[in-house]
Amino acid sequence: MVVDGSTDEAVDDLFHALADATRRDIVRRCVRDELSVSRLADAYPMSFAAVQKHVAVLERAGLVTKQRRGREQLVRTDLDAVRRARQALDELEATWRGRVDRMARLLAEDPGPAADTTTQGRNT
Repeated sequence: MVVDGSTDEAVDDLFHALADATRRDIVRRCVRDELSVSRLADAYPMSFAAVQKHVAVLERAGLVTKQRRGREQLVRTDLDAVRRARQALDELEATWRGRVDRMARLLAEDPGPAADTTTQGRNT
């Protein structure tokens, strides 16, 4: 699947990053505010290093950007990346809706074996 010029690998990275509840929460928190990694770490029952790793996964996927300001690294959600994720989901939905619609039409056209009465009641 190609979304907005993104490769399959980039889309895979995007959804891998979003597959974790902590990373999704970090994305949500950093939409509202630009937060330092240390402030993010205060919000979770895990080590600072673990939160840094989550942020690194999000950064590799392009979902967040980090900017150094003094001694702090500030994390901000990249809204364009969130839009790409939404677009990928919309494309998947359209593909599957089209497939389901085609199957429904095929099933409606084909009465199937239950309607075949020519051989019912005959001993063959």
